[in-house]
Amino acid sequence: MTLDSAILTLVTFIPLAGGLLLLLVPRRDRDIRLFSLVITLLAFVLSLHLPVHFHRAQPGFQYEIDKQWISSPNIHYHMGVDGFSVWLVVLTTFLTPLCVLISWKSIHERVKEFFIILLILETALIGVFTALDLFLFYFFWEATLIPMALLIGIYGHGRRVYAAVKFFLYTMIASVFMLASILWLYVKVGSFDFVTIQNAIRNGQVGNFLGAAPWLFLGFFVAFAVKVPLFPVHTWLPDAHVEAPTAGSVLLAGVLLKMGTYGMLRFNLGLFPEQSRHNAPWIMVLALIGIIYGALVAMVQPNMKKLVAYSSISHLGFVVLGIFSFTTAGLNGAEFVMLAHGVSTGALFMLAGIIYERRHTYEIRELGGLATTMPIYAAFFLFMVLSSVGLPLLNGFIGEFLVLSGTFQARAVYGILGATGVIWSACYLLWMYQRVFFGKVTHDVNNTLPDLSGHERAALWPTAVVALVMGVAPLIWLNLIDPAAQGALAPFAQVLSKVVDR
Repeated sequence: MTLDSAILTLVTFIPLAGGLLLLLVPRRDRDIRLFSLVITLLAFVLSLHLPVHFHRAQPGFQYEIDKQWISSPNIHYHMGVDGFSVWLVVLTTFLTPLCVLISWKSIHERVKEFFIILLILETALIGVFTALDLFLFYFFWEATLIPMALLIGIYGHGRRVYAAVKFFLYTMIASVFMLASILWLYVKVGSFDFVTIQNAIRNGQVGNFLGAAPWLFLGFFVAFAVKVPLFPVHTWLPDAHVEAPTAGSVLLAGVLLKMGTYGMLRFNLGLFPEQSRHNAPWIMVLALIGIIYGALVAMVQPNMKKLVAYSSISHLGFVVLGIFSFTTAGLNGAEFVMLAHGVSTGALFMLAGIIYERRHTYEIRELGGLATTMPIYAAFFLFMVLSSVGLPLLNGFIGEFLVLSGTFQARAVYGILGATGVIWSACYLLWMYQRVFFGKVTHDVNNTLPDLSGHERAALWPTAVVALVMGVAPLIWLNLIDPAAQGALAPFAQVLSKVVDR
C-alpha cells in the first residue's frame, strides 16, 4: 500500500486514534495538552501531502480509496478529494492545533475529556470533506453534531445548554431532509456512491428523476442552508458562538459552517445542475439579504463575540452568492472566501477569547484603551480585522473580488448590492476596533491586563502569516481550485445548450 492510497485514511482517523489513546494518558493536564498538540500537528503535517502531491492536470478525485464496507445495503468506504475539498481538509488540520494552543490555560476542568472531544470532532470534520459515499458522508455529517454540542454544552458560558440544544435541533432536523433525498437516490440507483449516482443522473438512468429533482434538490439544500447558515435559518449561530468556548467558536466558524457551502458545491451543483440553475435567483436573493442583514446587525452589537458571529453570516453570504453565479470567477472566489474566512474569523474568535480570559466579558463598553496596555494584542487584532475587511494584499480581498466579479457577470445588480457588504464590514469591524483599543481607559482593571502569552502568540502567528501569504500569493490555492471549478461548471454549459435548443 502506497502513501497516496492510505493518506486520506491516515489524515482522517489519526485524530480519532489520538483521542482514544488519550484515555490511557495519566490525568496530568500538561501531558494531555502536549499529547493532543502532537497528534493534531501530526495530522496537519500529513495533510500537507495532499496539496503538495496533487496533480492539477488530472480531472476528478485523487487519493481515492474505495472498499466494500457493508454488502447489504451497498455501502462503500469511498474517500477522495478534489480542488474544492483538499484545501478544506488542510484548513481543518491547520486550525485544530491552534485550538489546542488557545485552550492551553483556558480549560481547567475535565481537561482530558475536552481534548478527546476536540480530536473526535476533527476526525468527523475531515470525514465530511473526504467521503464520496453518501452514507459515509451522512455518517460524518451527523457525527460532527455530538462533539460540537458537547463542547458548547459542557465548556461554554452562561446559556450554554440552551445554545447547545438549539444548535443540535436546528442542524439535526434539517439533516433529515437530506437523508430522505439520499435514500430516494439509493432506492433508484442501488448505490450510495456519489460518482455512480452522478453518472446515472447525467445518463438519464434514474427513473422518475425529473419529477423528483425539485424535492431532492431542496432536501439537500435545506440541510446545507441551515449549516451555512443562510438567512432566515441563521438564528442558532449567534447563540452558539457567544456561549461556546474559544476552541468551539474557532472550529464552528472556521470549518463547521463550510460544511454547508461545501455541500452546495458538491451535491446541489454536482447532482442537480438544472435545479440549481432554476432555483438560483431566489437563493442569490437570500444570500444578498444575508450579506447586508448580517453586516447591519453586526454593526449594532454591544458584544464583541456576537459581532464577529454576525459577520460570519455576512461573509458566508458571499460564498453562496459566488456558488450560484455559475461563473468560474464566482466558484473560485467562493472557495477562496471559505478558506480566508476560516483563517481570519478563526483568529478573531481566538482574540475575543483571549480578552475574555482576562476580563470575563465580551461587552465592548467594558473595554477601551487596550492599545496602550496590550500593544502586541492590539497589533494582531488590527491585522486580522484588516484581513477580514478585505484589505488588498491580505486574504479577504482576493475571494471577495472574485465573487463580486463573477456575480457582476451573472447579474450586475446583484454584484452592486453584494459590494455594499464590503463597505459595511469595514464600518462594523473598524468601529469595534476603535471602541476596544482607542480612547481613554474607563475601567482601572484594563490598565493591568497582561499582553499575549507565549501559547497565545504561537496560536495567532500562523493565522497572520497564512492571511498574508494568501493575499500575496493566491495562486498557490487557486491553481488547485480552478480545475475543480471548471469541472463543476461543465454541466451548466450543457443545461444552457438544452435551454437554447428549446
